[in-house]
Amino acid sequence: MLSKNSGRPSAFRRFLESDLMWKFLHSPAAIISFVICAGLLLSAFFASWIAPYDPFDLTAFDLSDAFLPPAWMEGGKWQFLLGTDDQGRDLLSAILYGLRVSLEIGLSSVFISVALGVSLGLISGYAGGITDAVIMRFCDVMLSFPAILLALLIDGIIRVILPENMHDQAAYGVLIFAISLSGWVRYARTVRGATLSEKKRDYVQAAKLFGVSPTRIMFTHILPNVLGPVLVLATVQVALAIITEATLSFLGVGVPPTTPSLGTLIRIGNEFLFSGEWWITIFPGVALILFVLSVNMLGDWLRDTSLKNKTGKTYILYIPTQEGMYYTPQKTVAYNKQWVID
Repeated sequence: MLSKNSGRPSAFRRFLESDLMWKFLHSPAAIISFVICAGLLLSAFFASWIAPYDPFDLTAFDLSDAFLPPAWMEGGKWQFLLGTDDQGRDLLSAILYGLRVSLEIGLSSVFISVALGVSLGLISGYAGGITDAVIMRFCDVMLSFPAILLALLIDGIIRVILPENMHDQAAYGVLIFAISLSGWVRYARTVRGATLSEKKRDYVQAAKLFGVSPTRIMFTHILPNVLGPVLVLATVQVALAIITEATLSFLGVGVPPTTPSLGTLIRIGNEFLFSGEWWITIFPGVALILFVLSVNMLGDWLRDTSLKNKTGKTYILYIPTQEGMYYTPQKTVAYNKQWVID
């Protein structure tokens, strides 16, 4: 449906009236997931202002406050809303800071994985031949190892190489590097498949005729057209990276014990789970589950938002417009869903 407008609408207005926003506002699961995810993200990033205590300040701990239950239970104190751990550390503050640590490691590792995987995927798909074969066979080897086992192997090798007095200092970097190397393969295979299709299109052939360099064709012309599935995959991989960090920290090869990540808190609480101090494990576990579940649901929603016909291909509408007029996607009905993008 076309609407009359005196001028071209602003980018913000076009976004609000876009098909993506319309689908988001009509998806209760996406809205709930977004609210939970945004709330946890804001709480993590602003932990310094929200958290009642600083869990990194060892002088603020009092061992006499250790193992205090949540405030609503008998023996609890309202100054420690979710109780305390074995060191007398406020659990709410530890969870907020721990979520920030886990997010920093997860986002950093996904960023490195995306950069490495997309670059190798572009090169593999565009170059073809022996280059494609070598990169894909290496991907096959990497996929033959479970992600956790591969991250453990990489983490162990690096810790053997580094001096023992540098283990705690380099723990962040080692963890990010280990998770990154175990996650780039999926991006490489996804981008390689999309590149094989894109390099046959007319705009790539035209760029070759004009003498554009292969590097510029890959990263300027092809890359923007293959980023869609990469962004969806990256959303899901953030959750997987955080789970990997939590697992490695739970196994004792992650961040130092004095650093409150979600995995470290769960590992510490696991030692006291059956002695009655259940809150040390349960509350960090709930925070981890809520964040991972909300991110996964958002990723699934993003994957399903494309308009698809029964053949699984996305269809496109060509609507003639006049100057000063635009159409609202959610008010437009396709009369021929056989029009597809090959």
